[in-house]
Amino acid sequence: MIYLDNSATTRPCPQAVEAVSRAMTEDWGNPSALYDFGIRSARALRAARSQVAAALGGEPGRVFFTSGGTEADNWAFFGTAKKLGKRGKHIITTAVEHPAALNCAKALESRGFEVTYLAPDALGRVSTEALEGALRADTILVSVMLVNNETGAVMPISQMARLVHRRCPEAVFHTDAVQGFLKVPFQAKTLGADLITVSSHKIHGPKGAGALYISPRLGFFPPLLQGGGQEGGFRSGTEATPALFGFGAACKAVSETFRADAQREKELLEWTIDELCKLEGVQILGAHDAPHILSLSIPGVPVQNTINLLQERGICVSAGSACAKGHRSHVLSAMGLPPATVDGAFRVSLSRETTQAEMEALVEGVKGVLAWKNR
Repeated sequence: MIYLDNSATTRPCPQAVEAVSRAMTEDWGNPSALYDFGIRSARALRAARSQVAAALGGEPGRVFFTSGGTEADNWAFFGTAKKLGKRGKHIITTAVEHPAALNCAKALESRGFEVTYLAPDALGRVSTEALEGALRADTILVSVMLVNNETGAVMPISQMARLVHRRCPEAVFHTDAVQGFLKVPFQAKTLGADLITVSSHKIHGPKGAGALYISPRLGFFPPLLQGGGQEGGFRSGTEATPALFGFGAACKAVSETFRADAQREKELLEWTIDELCKLEGVQILGAHDAPHILSLSIPGVPVQNTINLLQERGICVSAGSACAKGHRSHVLSAMGLPPATVDGAFRVSLSRETTQAEMEALVEGVKGVLAWKNR
């Protein structure tokens, strides 16, 4: 199998698998228990939090574990609405966010909030100027993803956060960094975002684990889940220690080679783009600023046909976002692309495991799709 859908999920690394196995066979105690077995589990949980914080470039005490990126995004939106909803009802996000953010914005609209959706340019980028024009005195939340999961466009988060804090000092700035974490360099302490969403299974960790970084600037932030007061009272529920220990182990392992991996992925991506640009009938879409995401289209060939033809060669790619569940891409549509281009679009996403031979096989596979089209 040639797996090129790493933005959907990644193969867990050996370190993560070992950590999960140990948590399920040896260190399976409840971290809230007060006897030695539970205390040992609590100690391992603290170590995992420190590993995630180190990879994120933030303080361990500001990293709060969740079940994944979706929960963290929900917490960011609904927590901010609860914290600041009496001060204002205006939210700004983009038209190209992940559904985990967009659907939260739509839910808050139904509760009386007003949402401004910033449009991207033709490459899928959203500008600081567009954000500046949308800010208002009653803006309480700005949420802009760091890396778009379909086009690889990298947003100017640092500049945006500074702008928001200068113009609307009481507003919260959130970024969904799921596709940027350990893919593009950033540090939570210096990025400027008040809330940062990250996920485990995008970085060779297990599914079912993520985190929300909450800046000290915010002080108390309303919890999404009520219960026994775990995570310092910010996120109740017995911690999913196998997934969280695996998350920490993956952060440590991937951090050690992150910059070299990103450089190699970028070189592979650029080689692939050069080869695909030689083929008549293939369109490269979006900015592909990040080193691991490429969106392309073969207009006239429905994307499911392309996926099936590539699958026959053992190549796995995605119809845009894996979370779209067969719907036409809202990201590519927001970029103003023609319906035929959107309907023929698919996403290729690399990881630290991707090889030159696999990208060569992809190019040959695309040639096969073109031959099928022109038969």
